[in-house]
Amino acid sequence: MNIQENISLKPFNTFGIEATAKYFIEITSIEELKALLKTAIFSTNERLILGGGSNILLTKDFDGIVVKIAIKGIEIVKNTPEEVLIKAYSGEVWHDLVLYCVNKNIKGGIENLSLIPGCVGASPMQNIGAYGVEIKDIFYELEALHISSGEIQKFNLTQCEFGYRESVFKRKLKGQYIILAVTYVLNQQKELNLSYGAIGETITNAGIQDITVKTVSDTVIQIRQSKLPNPAEIGNAGSFFKNPEIPTSQFENLKQQYPTLPAYPTKEGFTKIPAGWLIEQAGWKGKVIGNTGVHKNQALVLVNYGQATGNEIKNLAFEVIASVKEKYGIELENEVNFV
Repeated sequence: MNIQENISLKPFNTFGIEATAKYFIEITSIEELKALLKTAIFSTNERLILGGGSNILLTKDFDGIVVKIAIKGIEIVKNTPEEVLIKAYSGEVWHDLVLYCVNKNIKGGIENLSLIPGCVGASPMQNIGAYGVEIKDIFYELEALHISSGEIQKFNLTQCEFGYRESVFKRKLKGQYIILAVTYVLNQQKELNLSYGAIGETITNAGIQDITVKTVSDTVIQIRQSKLPNPAEIGNAGSFFKNPEIPTSQFENLKQQYPTLPAYPTKEGFTKIPAGWLIEQAGWKGKVIGNTGVHKNQALVLVNYGQATGNEIKNLAFEVIASVKEKYGIELENEVNFV
């Protein structure tokens, strides 16, 4: 077991923030993880379980142990004309799993989740979603290690309590489990989902007649690359804020003041507003403050243009939140986790 000391976390977060971990270990097997749980360093220190580092903002050095989960493996558990069950371990890169399915012509919605940054282990924790599909729509079960007991437990769809960018692991069971593997159920009879965003329009404009799983995946990749900066080039964590859900009565009042205000139906009595629209209308799109800024193509994305600290980006986020609240009376919520 190789527990390192005073390790830079800059390579392990997509914002490219410089911060130091007191202790750091990369875990490549379940057995190694179980052994780590029994060590004094793990039991007596604060812990940060890290996947792809694509949904965190480091605001200080971490005075504890950072556990980088790098357990790999993909296997098809069931394969029938009706459905495919596919199991992936938590350290697999999410987009690699999507491409694995696309290359095998396995559909069911996972193709709409192409190019989302991060690892498999974070997908149910965040209930990641894009272009009309969320993890809850393709989720079958997961296996997680209970930190206190060392036992491996399974969680089904109901037990995960999925919500919008939420799950039981972000609230009720936060910090109690480490996700080891996730099994997804992909319906092979399901029609390809082209209705959300610009997928259908982009395919039509390209003159593509034979629409396949790969067509959808390639189109999503094309759209995302046109809007979102590559973390390898500009530090970012993708969408920084959740789309707020507000009472429908509040939306109707706002609509009278702002007739072009877009919205999407959600649970009864509530309406979802695109956070990117609110931020852009508040004048933040493309704005640069020091080493940080709001991306020029997508107002949902906060970026590190150079040597920004986590606190600089955090302060920018707070300014954006205050600005939107002052103008619209809507308080945005971070999708990115502050550490």
